[in-house]
Amino acid sequence: MKIISAEQVHQHLNFNELIPLLKHSFSRPFSMPQRQVHALAPEESDNHDAFALLPSWNEKVIGNKMFTYFPNNAEKHDLPGLFSKIMLFKRQTGEPLALVDGTSVTYWRTAAISALASQLLSRENSRHLMLFGTGNLASYLIKAHLTVRDIKQVTLWGRNSAKVNDLLGKFSALYPGVTFTASVDVDMEVASADIICCATGAKTPLFDGNLVSAGTHIDCLGNHMTDARECDTATVTRARVFVDSLINTLNEAGELLIPMAEGVFNKEDIVGELADMCKEPKILRQSADEITLFKSVGTAISDLVAAHRVVEKLAD
Repeated sequence: MKIISAEQVHQHLNFNELIPLLKHSFSRPFSMPQRQVHALAPEESDNHDAFALLPSWNEKVIGNKMFTYFPNNAEKHDLPGLFSKIMLFKRQTGEPLALVDGTSVTYWRTAAISALASQLLSRENSRHLMLFGTGNLASYLIKAHLTVRDIKQVTLWGRNSAKVNDLLGKFSALYPGVTFTASVDVDMEVASADIICCATGAKTPLFDGNLVSAGTHIDCLGNHMTDARECDTATVTRARVFVDSLINTLNEAGELLIPMAEGVFNKEDIVGELADMCKEPKILRQSADEITLFKSVGTAISDLVAAHRVVEKLAD
């Protein structure tokens, strides 16, 4: 059994291969039971430590992504708050195949899924990407979205100006044909954006959904809490809504659960899951003026596909 490090994951994944591979994989048969997140302390406790299990399998491989979430690690132990590993087994025999670093895989697959959704739902002539968030995912998201659309302008919004400036400098050098700017007027920028990507820890909406222009594609991926959301009710009710996994988003995503509690949105209003999007082109964007929204909370099958790709490339 191979032990695969984060460095090996970064070395062997790229978006030009991973995005179409994920599209193909979501169009093929797979199984993905609902993930289990186990609190490690009593509900009434202020301790939010948790352990999660995310199983999935397809015709090639069986996998289980496991992660621990200890939000006080940085303060108490000078350690990251999240550790993750993906265990892979051969589908035909059940033999252990590899133990892959899960944190690095998560960055790659999250950004690749975000870009895949944009490729399927955003207008082909989309030129302006607005990215909310400057955390670890930001670099991956920018590279992934620039892989699938001919973006000419990227607007970066973040609470930490130093992180915003670091990203501006880095990507202006990497992509001289793209204009990278810091957000100065969210209302104006949201109105002019073709693609809005939200990857933050925000608990309340980042922008006014009434300002979103016709034809915009919106991607919300930062929130996993039932009582928090990155976009408001107006955004949801104005858009045709798609999700990565119905069972997981309806268990975790405040972006949808809050409008449902308000009585203005229903489960039946969700057009389809990512698997439907990859298999049924007819359900995708219906017109140039349509607003589309993709809500993702992450899927075990995308972890499995990305991790297995690294294993395959190391075997070549």
